[in-house]
Amino acid sequence: MSAQAELTHEIDQSPPGPATAAFFDLDRTLIEGFSALTFVRAGMTSGLFGAAQIFDLTMAAASFEIGTLGFSAFMGGMSQALRGIAEQDLRVFGEHLFDERIAARIFPEARALVEAHRRRGHTLAVVSSATPFQVDPVARSLGIPHVMATRLESRDGKLTGRHLSPACWGEGKAAAAREVAAAHDCDLGRSFFYTDSDDDLPLLEIVGHPRPINATRRLARIAARRGWPSRNFARRSFPTLDESLRTGLALASFGPALLLSLPAWWATGEWQRALNLATSTFSELATALAGIEIRVQGEEHLWSQRPAVFIFNHQSGLDALLIAKLLRRDFVGIGKAELQSSPFLGPLLRLAGTVFVDRFDHDRAIEALRPAVEALRSGLSLAIAPEGTRSATPLPGPFKKGAFVMATAAGVPIVPIVLRNPLEALPRHWLVVRPATIDVTVLPPIPTTGWTHDDVDQHIALVRQIYLETLGPARASVTPARDP
Repeated sequence: MSAQAELTHEIDQSPPGPATAAFFDLDRTLIEGFSALTFVRAGMTSGLFGAAQIFDLTMAAASFEIGTLGFSAFMGGMSQALRGIAEQDLRVFGEHLFDERIAARIFPEARALVEAHRRRGHTLAVVSSATPFQVDPVARSLGIPHVMATRLESRDGKLTGRHLSPACWGEGKAAAAREVAAAHDCDLGRSFFYTDSDDDLPLLEIVGHPRPINATRRLARIAARRGWPSRNFARRSFPTLDESLRTGLALASFGPALLLSLPAWWATGEWQRALNLATSTFSELATALAGIEIRVQGEEHLWSQRPAVFIFNHQSGLDALLIAKLLRRDFVGIGKAELQSSPFLGPLLRLAGTVFVDRFDHDRAIEALRPAVEALRSGLSLAIAPEGTRSATPLPGPFKKGAFVMATAAGVPIVPIVLRNPLEALPRHWLVVRPATIDVTVLPPIPTTGWTHDDVDQHIALVRQIYLETLGPARASVTPARDP
């Protein structure tokens, strides 16, 4: 049994249906570390918080940490420090912070637990003492529709310096879970709760399946005494020596792959054949050395119609390698113009025939796409991310027109490649790859015959909707169960 199958085995055997709830704490359960510390630090450096607010936040956090403040007093201090800040500013700040720093800290194991509960049709909820500004983006990314959090009072769009009672902590968490259960006809006796903290004993004691995750020392002792199964998830913050060595070897494998292709060029005089050999060899070596396994559904669609424009949702710096391993031969990529200036990537991408596009100059971008259309007409396929830039979460951003215009001009189909979880292997801003299994769905080719300039926007919207439906959880909207 694989590690993930073992992790979710209990859930897979549990009764299906919404009468079973799965409640998740946030900090050290869904994400590594404490979101409040990240929130405060980022607020300091961004200028969102002034000097007085920084002092008040720091003192409140320190006093709570050493035990001189109870949670209610701590939230009172935090609320006072945020007094006068526009609620919308904090919401936007929380979304930005999630994209930049917190998304990469979601535990892959937590994603697997959430997905397992979703497959069983269970009611999903985050129950956290954090504020909605911290919790909502994480819940939305994981497709958890219900959020119970500590809410701050606002008047005329600005925070008043008070939090709404009861705070979602201790007994307040148990009350919040009962509220969710009552609203959705859940049976707490067959429900699950995942948390790291002994502060959450009131909720742990009323569910049928209390499941400590990364437990504090006290909770670990209690769990051992009561027979509650506990788990510890691998840290996400710092790469191990093994991961660093694997990544270095994966990058270095490009050299041998290129050298191997040179005799093929010399023997045949065909650069494309040599390039195909280099691409397939490098992608196989690099993924194997980095510990990346790819599980593909719909692999036959990679070959059923070529040439084609292969589009993929762009999440990770690993995506180009994944696409190379999937397509293997007879394709060129479309990349942003900034990559040309990279001392390492620039020459390699030019060698591979990459077409570079200036995302910020529409006229030059259109001009740059002409060689790509000619490549399609000559029998080569294209690989392009229609978003134009990476997304920090599984939710794809808006699609640009380039891929669809090129496919229409060349009269070739569009083949959607849906990358589900590359962020588990290489999150945004990371340089070291973590071993992981990447799930990929290749959808049937979409003919572009009959498409016109006037209706291309409608086709783009339909294709993006296919991505949203295939990814599933990333589409979820967060709806608070308690109206502030």
